Amino acid sequence: MKNSFKLVSAIALVFTLAGCASDYVIATKDGNMILTNGKPELDKSTGLLSYEDAQGNERQINNDQVTQVMKR
Repeated sequence: MKNSFKLVSAIALVFTLAGCASDYVIATKDGNMILTNGKPELDKSTGLLSYEDAQGNERQINNDQVTQVMKR
């Protein structure tokens, strides 16, 4: 009975952690590093990279100003 409870708890923990969004870092040409919640998305029609900043605000940056997007 205890082993079954431990197994179910472990599986629930794995699925909970797997559902968390990964953080990313956007490096810009002027040397800034922007921390994001979740993966930034590029709008190809406008050339803007949309992301949610560390405070939870939706922001956009011109993709021409981005040098690298890295998973944290």
